[in-house]
Amino acid sequence: MKVLALFSGGKDSTLSVWKAIKMGYNVVGLLTVKPLNPESWMFHYPCIDLTSLQAEAIGIKLYKLQTKGIKEEETKDLENFLKELKLNINFEAVVSGVVESNYQKTRVDDICERLGLKHLTPLWHKNPENILREIISQGFDVVFTAVAAEGFTEKWLNRKLDFEALEELKLLNKKYGIHVSLEGGEGETFVKDAPFFKKRIEFLDVEKVWKHDSGYLL
Repeated sequence: MKVLALFSGGKDSTLSVWKAIKMGYNVVGLLTVKPLNPESWMFHYPCIDLTSLQAEAIGIKLYKLQTKGIKEEETKDLENFLKELKLNINFEAVVSGVVESNYQKTRVDDICERLGLKHLTPLWHKNPENILREIISQGFDVVFTAVAAEGFTEKWLNRKLDFEALEELKLLNKKYGIHVSLEGGEGETFVKDAPFFKKRIEFLDVEKVWKHDSGYLL
């Protein structure tokens, strides 16, 4: 089956693409949605422009959609773009990296139903800690590109996701209620390398923006 993957460049969407490939699906394209609103309810914002590097590293064609990022309207933008893509690309399903967000899943479910597509969610309702352990143990090179919650400090920006970071996330979960997998919007990540990447991405120069208990990489 030919599938199109919603791709933010973060850990969950990248892991979902890898799982789809391992399950035998033919991933014919990656779709990155760039919201102009950093507070988008649906789409990843930090480092979103770097997905072109990841697509090149993976070897799959990247499609880009820009949206104003206005709640509900951004889902209409996604639906219209998928409808247009479907006329030009032969795909039967959409893959997403949603884990626990009913808001995101139901909206993509509805879009796919209207367009006659299947919605594949390899990570849906999987244990968040187990997801992170799989990412780390399988050799994904993931860094934190944004954090926004009490308990985080600037040191988390550009930090590698490893088992030590996972243990600290578990402590932050107990103390502040931060979701271990950042599913509550407490942070964003970027995948620099993965088992199915043909090239590795390196950040040669990064700039951190920090204020109070939140920040992001430029």
